[in-house]
Amino acid sequence: MPILEYIDSVPLLPTIAADPFDALADPRRRRILELLAEEERPVNEVVEAMDMSQPQVSKHLRALREVGLVTVRGDGRRRLYSLNAARLKPAYDWIGTFEPFWRQQLERIKDRAEQAATSPHAPRDHS
Repeated sequence: MPILEYIDSVPLLPTIAADPFDALADPRRRRILELLAEEERPVNEVVEAMDMSQPQVSKHLRALREVGLVTVRGDGRRRLYSLNAARLKPAYDWIGTFEPFWRQQLERIKDRAEQAATSPHAPRDHS
């Protein structure tokens, strides 16, 4: 059995709960996801971009893989990692529940800015 098939057949021990939210809590993992959103990458490219050691990056990639946010495939001797964006949907949906709050806050800011611009006491640009 080729080594990559063997590695992929070995069950992973959980390092974090099988929940994308747990994985997203770490800023280094979020950065890795940003890199993988751009394109599929081998681990050495992720290491270079992250300025971390290879074992540290591998640990984070494994955690992301365990929750399904990252997939890996063999390409000759290399292992290429890619983003599984579909697993981000629950986080996206949950964050979306707060959109009305943000929209309301932005409307208030816009209203205040427009009111300040039309106010007789607003500073004028004399250039």
